[in-house]
Amino acid sequence: MKIAVSDMLKNKELIKIYKRLYAAFGPQRWWPGDTPFEIAVGAILTQNTNWGNVEKAINNLKKEKVLSAKAIHNMPTKRLASLIRPAGYFNLKAKRLKAFINFLMNDYHGSMDRMKKEEMHSLRHKLLGVNGIGPETADSILLYALDKPVFVIDAYTKRVLSRHKILGHDESYEKFQGLFHSALKKDVKLFNEYHALFVRAGKMFCKPKPRCEECPLNMKEKIL
Repeated sequence: MKIAVSDMLKNKELIKIYKRLYAAFGPQRWWPGDTPFEIAVGAILTQNTNWGNVEKAINNLKKEKVLSAKAIHNMPTKRLASLIRPAGYFNLKAKRLKAFINFLMNDYHGSMDRMKKEEMHSLRHKLLGVNGIGPETADSILLYALDKPVFVIDAYTKRVLSRHKILGHDESYEKFQGLFHSALKKDVKLFNEYHALFVRAGKMFCKPKPRCEECPLNMKEKIL
């Protein structure tokens, strides 16, 4: 299959963006979490909130010694909601977390190790069928908790790429993701690091009101 010249240029730009962000920020060591299960819980709780709030919610679960699939599965939804209150939308997120735990218990006997053994595309399809899990959350679980080579697309990624004229901000999740999957080797460590670098750049510089003059991606000439 022939690759269009414009696609080849975009591929080169993506590689250069990665190198520049890595040179500026270094390794990000993301996603924080002691176990794959904790990372999966964090991926669900971080929807529509900042990580500091998620940490408070996870710490509540740890203090009560209920950060496990079995404990959350057996816990009343109302109590779970009270423990994860710092993450915001706690009643909704408690239901979503319960839905994920039910899926984990029913299909994998509560084991993230068993889940990890399933083929990535089949597992992604199943995750997207769980109430409250969309593409970004599913891919975060696949990449960060299960070491599957899938690129996570979030608001930061879209903002950076659209401002650098690589892809329009309103393009679909799948189109953004396809860009990375075609440009980069399917490597878990690379996908992990690159996504985390976009988050860092988005938080520090590529904000809704950007700080372009200080951004490591700011150059008078095009990134190419």
